[in-house]
This record gives sequence, structure tokens and C-alpha cells, in this order.
Amino acid sequence: MVLPNDIILSLGERIYNQISLFGATLVAMMDSLVFFSIGGNLGDRLALIEETTDFIDFNIGDIVLKSSIYETPGWEMPEGTPSFYNCVLGVKTDLSLIQIKREIEEIDEYYGRERSEGAYLNREMDVDLLLYKGQIAEEPLVVPHDKLHLRSFVLVPLAEIAGELEHPIIKKNIQSILSELKDAPVPVKIA
Repeated sequence: MVLPNDIILSLGERIYNQISLFGATLVAMMDSLVFFSIGGNLGDRLALIEETTDFIDFNIGDIVLKSSIYETPGWEMPEGTPSFYNCVLGVKTDLSLIQIKREIEEIDEYYGRERSEGAYLNREMDVDLLLYKGQIAEEPLVVPHDKLHLRSFVLVPLAEIAGELEHPIIKKNIQSILSELKDAPVPVKIA
């Protein structure tokens, strides 16, 4: 049986409209999520990422998106620093920014995270809030993360799970920001 061209065009148009609607719905859904970068360069890095993922899932909200795990050299750290394992999580949560800040502080305390003015230090685990439901804030946490657009170890896994998500300040999607990034180490997918 041969279908007339107008029926074929009508079917194609309906399929295209459904795909477009799904894409718009997916982007809107991603805009309601909170995105975290997690990673470290000390200890059993894979086990620590899994442990931190479980903590976030239990204490912050349901993890609905999880990137692969990537290995990269330490960002702005001395030569010879152990490499980092990083991934990005998309989390559905009802927690406020202040509640999320408290949960991140609890993770920092648990892993003995030390902070230093102007220098990055080795660590078992680091949790950074990247994006919070498409919002912009300076307090109690800076969102979007002020260095998100500069870090390949964040952009690559974020683009993997939410490449079409728009950065609320730069007004470009994550994939576009990543494609414009120059002279950054290329993360290597390991898991």
C-alpha cells in the first residue's frame, strides 16, 4: 500500500511535534532540578563517589540523573597532584538553598574537608552545588556556581546528562558553553 504524500507529511509533522514537545518538557524538567558536582582525588575514589551519591540520595533528594565518572588532573593544582574522579548528579529536591548548604557542610565535615584561601587542596570528597532550579542567588550559596563555565571536569559530565539546560546568567546551554571552552584538560570517562 502506498500512502499519499499529504498523509506522510502529516504523520511526519505529528512525530516532529511530539519530539519537540518531549524535548521542551525534558528541558523544563531539568530546570526544576538541582545539579551537584562530586569528586575527589584521595582514597578509594570510586567508592567515595558511590558513598556520597548515597548520602545525597538519602539526605537531599531523589537522584534522577547521574553522569558517567570522569578522571581529570587537579584544576589549578601543582604538578604531580593525584588526579580527580568527578561526576554530576541531577537531584529532585524540596530543600531550600540554606538546607542544601547545611547538607554540603555535613559532607565536608564527614570527609575532613579543609578549605584554603586562594589554593585548592587534595581531598577525599568535594561537593559543589552547580545549579539550583534555574535560579540565581548570591546567598547562602552562589548559584550558578561561579566557575561552572570554566571547568571541563564539570561541563563534560553536566553536558552528558543535561546538555540542553540553559545557564541562567550566560544564557547559553551547557553544550554550547562546553564547545567554547579552550585550553582545558579533557576529562576521560572511566565508569
